[in-house]
Amino acid sequence: MYRIKNVYVLCGFAAIGGGLFGFDISSMSGVLGTYAYTNYYNVQGNYRQGAITCAMPAGSLFGALASSFIADKYSRRTAIQVAALIWIAGSIIQTASNGIEMLVVGRLISGLGVGIESAVVPIYQAEIAPPEIRGRVVSLQQWAITWGILIQYFIQYGASFTDGGANNPSQGTAAFRIPWGVQIVPATILFAGMFLFPRSPRWLASKDRWEECIEVLAALHGAGDMNHPKVLAQYQEIEEALTGERVEGKPDWTLLTEPRMFRRVILGMSIQMWMYYIVYVMEAANIGDPLLTSAIQYILNVVLTLPAILFLDKWGRRPSLLVGSFMMMIFLFIVGALQAIYGQPFHADSGPLSAISWILRDNRPVQVAVVVVTYLFVSTFSITWGPTSWTYPAEIFPSQIRAKAVSLATASNWGWNCALAFAVPPLLWNINWRLYMLFASFNGAAFIHMFLTAPETKGKTLEEMDDVFESGRPAWRSVPKGSRLAVLQKEIEEGNLKVAVRFGDASIELKTGATVTNIETVKEIV
Repeated sequence: MYRIKNVYVLCGFAAIGGGLFGFDISSMSGVLGTYAYTNYYNVQGNYRQGAITCAMPAGSLFGALASSFIADKYSRRTAIQVAALIWIAGSIIQTASNGIEMLVVGRLISGLGVGIESAVVPIYQAEIAPPEIRGRVVSLQQWAITWGILIQYFIQYGASFTDGGANNPSQGTAAFRIPWGVQIVPATILFAGMFLFPRSPRWLASKDRWEECIEVLAALHGAGDMNHPKVLAQYQEIEEALTGERVEGKPDWTLLTEPRMFRRVILGMSIQMWMYYIVYVMEAANIGDPLLTSAIQYILNVVLTLPAILFLDKWGRRPSLLVGSFMMMIFLFIVGALQAIYGQPFHADSGPLSAISWILRDNRPVQVAVVVVTYLFVSTFSITWGPTSWTYPAEIFPSQIRAKAVSLATASNWGWNCALAFAVPPLLWNINWRLYMLFASFNGAAFIHMFLTAPETKGKTLEEMDDVFESGRPAWRSVPKGSRLAVLQKEIEEGNLKVAVRFGDASIELKTGATVTNIETVKEIV
């Protein structure tokens, strides 16, 4: 069967799973500001809306936790396909929902799917990518998320004009059923397309399917030649790392709690994100159409993720985390200060503005400033934490526990999002501008945490991460440049290292000089 071999195509297409994450993030933002939604589901109370919104991240929390069992047993590729089917089922239920109960069930089911996708897609991308472009291709996950947010938001924005527009109290249900129904399309494409994808070579190695492992490595990194020095070097490194892990003989979950690994688990779990309630920020600014001003942020999110995709492997993960957390802290403090100084209490008994208790009124310069600073916050996130928050957790764990550790990190993300989804509406109502100060403080804490615990990982192979984290160097000290893979490749090219590749019960020594494109050729050479 034909398999796609281009790493960029593979990682880009798999990132459709990230697009589903983006659809999830934006699935409420565009409808919150319509009478069709607020009247049909009678969501005047902040806690009721919080419960609806947090249903999907709650499902995603459990999906992320379950992802490792599917990804380790049945492969990363199969886990992505299973998640796509779950998402489709949940989207159908949401689209057909006739009340809050059915809507919540649909969002919970969709959440299970997107939770699995969000954990497994970055692992799949990281495991098939060479180290020199790993940051770039895993960042495609974040870019797909931003596209999912943008596409879903504009579908909702367009649908909001149906039946007299968002401000028509008698607006029909098409305003929210159309956007929720469209979510089925990308998941269907993802499920079907993944049949053309190879399985992760590192997963194949973990199952002792060594023939398939080297064939996939050759297809991805050696133009099909199993005798290519880079292919043999990667095979050698994967085999050595896996053998070392097996010699230790410790159960996967036990290894997660060891001090040397637990620090990495906590580091991965601490990298989180939130973007659910941007529309409320714009409503509180009271400038123009909140749906349109929010949409501009989503466009910025898409455009400004590109620099990270292009340059993350050059400027590194650590600078992105440090600069991003510091600048986002500053911008949130500014927004909170402007709201505190120039805002005033506000109350609306019904309609979309009923969720806001604090508003800027009759002060155009300050209103514009709040919107601009919010744009700067989103821009900073898009360039720094957005892409890095997916790349870093997917690359810092050894093969034996990678799926389980990333599932915990992603579950932490979803747990945080679930808490935010439920808590932000009442918090915005009760403490208004102080909420921005709270999140600014979180970013300040993240800056300190990253400075003390997050070493640089760019250019290193997945199998070198134990050396990076267990060298005894403080995180703020520079990591030696270069990669062990390059050294192995050079030794193979010079004939100083011979690699024995496992084929069935035998090991066959492959040497440079002959092109080997399939197993039968190996047998003929031998």
